[in-house]
Amino acid sequence: MEKPDLNQINNLLSRGTVEVLVKKDLEKKLLSGKKLNIKLGIDPSGADLHIGHMVVIRKLQEFQKLGHNIYLLFGNFTGQIGDPTGKSETRTVKTQEELEANAKHYLDQVKKVLDINNIEVVWNADWLGKLTFADVTKLAAQFTVAQMMERDMFQERVKKNQPISVHEFMYPLMQGYDSVALKADVELGGTDQTFNLLAGRTLQKAYGQTPQDIVTVPILEGTDGNIKMGKSTNNYIGVNEEPKEMYGKIMSIPDKLITRYFELATSVPVDEIKKISDSLEKGENPRDAKMRLAREIVTIYHDEKDAESAEQEFIQVFSKKELPSDIETKRLAEESLNIVELLSRTGLTSSKSEARRLIDGGGVRVDNEKVESQDLILSLEKEKLIQVGKRKFLKVVKET
Repeated sequence: MEKPDLNQINNLLSRGTVEVLVKKDLEKKLLSGKKLNIKLGIDPSGADLHIGHMVVIRKLQEFQKLGHNIYLLFGNFTGQIGDPTGKSETRTVKTQEELEANAKHYLDQVKKVLDINNIEVVWNADWLGKLTFADVTKLAAQFTVAQMMERDMFQERVKKNQPISVHEFMYPLMQGYDSVALKADVELGGTDQTFNLLAGRTLQKAYGQTPQDIVTVPILEGTDGNIKMGKSTNNYIGVNEEPKEMYGKIMSIPDKLITRYFELATSVPVDEIKKISDSLEKGENPRDAKMRLAREIVTIYHDEKDAESAEQEFIQVFSKKELPSDIETKRLAEESLNIVELLSRTGLTSSKSEARRLIDGGGVRVDNEKVESQDLILSLEKEKLIQVGKRKFLKVVKET
């Protein structure tokens, strides 16, 4: 493989990173031209990815483009225990079948960024499942209970008198041993994974290996601009979402996130992002920058044609206050239906509870009139136009 130049390395280790440990060591390794083993561990307890998840995947892509060995490690053993990071209670155990199905779906999504034909997909049950009790005792001897209890989430549980299971202390040991098994040179992860990443360095030293270097990436805020992106908080932009939905969500982010999204979620060069940031500070309309951002992101996960189509639809619907050109019509068997049931059944909301929440928040309209009550019964003898939020439209009518 060709040796990268210093500019490439500086961009790799500075753009979209929080900490590089040990930076000088990693710079030296990268400049040597040696193929490094780059590890990213995945907890396949969930399957649907959003662009916040893709921040670390895009950093992994940078290492892949430089020709390094990429290990995408699925925790089909650790996933049955569950990473306690950020959790206020013990997690529900997943079955092996659930974890492996999630992993397959995960790969289907990350291939939009990674060349999955040139990565090593590995499963940590292959080595963790073979450890003896003596092996596990040796691992545990490298850490103290006091070290484990320094973690914020465990301290919070103690304050709330919530239980901490002993097996949860084992998670960072197992993740660390993954690095031993793969002889990892570098491990990537979010800032919430720092403790677990450091465990890999500790165990590699104990097993006579050179400790891996660590690259942590930021946690991306969601569309609300306040808390990290997540499906449970409904502030996410899904990797598999339709181009128009993705475009519209990006246009809804707070102005303060524009530059951050450009840096973490696109490949726009740093000098261009600086120009965009400067123009925003000078008072230029943030709408233009958001439209560029939306085009860039939709193109990554779909293509340029889809991005252009989504932009035209956005202009038509939101700038000109027109309806979308291709509103779907669904025909239902009932003559009338409760609005909550209708929203859930047609897929306009993922559940009845979400439907109720949106109605209470004023986010549902029927024939352009805001729905005020969850008890509304709609007659379907005549076609009704249903709008959920700013971007979802559906026509419903009784089946003939």
